[in-house]
Amino acid sequence: MESMSTAPLQIAYSPCPNDTFVFDAWAHGRVPGAPPLDVTFADIDVTNGMAERGEGDVLKVSYAVLPWILDEYALLPCGGALGRGCGPLVLTRDAVEPGALKGGTVAVPSERSTAYLLFRLWAADEVPGGVGEVIVLPFHEIMPAVRDGRVDAGLVIHEARFTYQEYGLHKAADMGEHWEHTTGLPIPLGAIVARRSLGTATLTELAEAARTSVRMAWEDPEASRPYVLEHAQEMDPAVADQHIGLYVNEFTADLGENGVAAVRGLLTRAAAEGLVPPLRDEALAFPPPPA
Repeated sequence: MESMSTAPLQIAYSPCPNDTFVFDAWAHGRVPGAPPLDVTFADIDVTNGMAERGEGDVLKVSYAVLPWILDEYALLPCGGALGRGCGPLVLTRDAVEPGALKGGTVAVPSERSTAYLLFRLWAADEVPGGVGEVIVLPFHEIMPAVRDGRVDAGLVIHEARFTYQEYGLHKAADMGEHWEHTTGLPIPLGAIVARRSLGTATLTELAEAARTSVRMAWEDPEASRPYVLEHAQEMDPAVADQHIGLYVNEFTADLGENGVAAVRGLLTRAAAEGLVPPLRDEALAFPPPPA
């Protein structure tokens, strides 16, 4: 990889194990020729807002926010999170069938998230008459709210897949299972985007830097462990390993045709339901066409 500008790029991603694992080598200057990074840690709802305001050079965002930001940012074909068997869950205090949620109150971590789009697409198919009120709660408050009966159900992501039973909760449905069953495609979760104004050559080099950082993490997983655990918010190391195993896979190194089809499929279906604006045909192209 040829050397780029030495000015640090402003990058923001989450402190979750999959992001710190992916970016460890690059963030610590071990990717040859890659530019230095000025890293900000922020939850994905914060980085989604940053992207909508045009803040930051490179951002980890939800695929759900792409229709609002692709005029200014390009989707990089690597570094993000897609997968199988890793979708969001709808949890309830008692074991119930999905139809029992008709008119119910559901807590979600964000309405600008892939998890939310998957939830709405699932509910359109599986909850005749639809759910009732949707309220946004901080992620860490959702399972206690369900446990305490303050909401009828909660939409959870990430490590909650491994911990919800500690709250005595039940899985009412797996959004990923529904998505995979109805489309056959992987589940698009988090994307890496970079500012289009950086230019095609730089965007291509950034994609290669992200891809190299992923591969270096795979080749020497122990190298990233201190960085992962430092930011894992007291997460058990075994859970952090499960988290990485679930969300870092071949689609992280390269979206490929199936990955792009999954992203396009999600956003096309969501647009048909009136949840997001429609995408332009060339919006996901990489390298992006000249302005």
